[in-house]
Amino acid sequence: MVNKPGMFHETTRTLAPEDPQAAPLESAVADALAVAGGIDASDVTVTAVGSVIVLEGNVLQLEEISLATEIARSIPGVSAVDNRLTAAGLKDVITGYRH
Repeated sequence: MVNKPGMFHETTRTLAPEDPQAAPLESAVADALAVAGGIDASDVTVTAVGSVIVLEGNVLQLEEISLATEIARSIPGVSAVDNRLTAAGLKDVITGYRH
């Protein structure tokens, strides 16, 4: 087997380094969401951009969106929350689509 460096349009691909200081904050928020009652955070991605937490993904109910924001804000070191979550249950009601 021959291993070649990854190429993209004849240029070597580079990965942006992860922010090592963001990992503990991301973990703290993700852990808090995982153990919190009233929210299913199994489809929620937590990313820290400095001290701002970005929440992306889906929850089941509309109420879980605001709850996720409250939980993330309660973590020491979080200055703001950019909540981009969508409620799958709300989409089902609007479109009439069921999984």
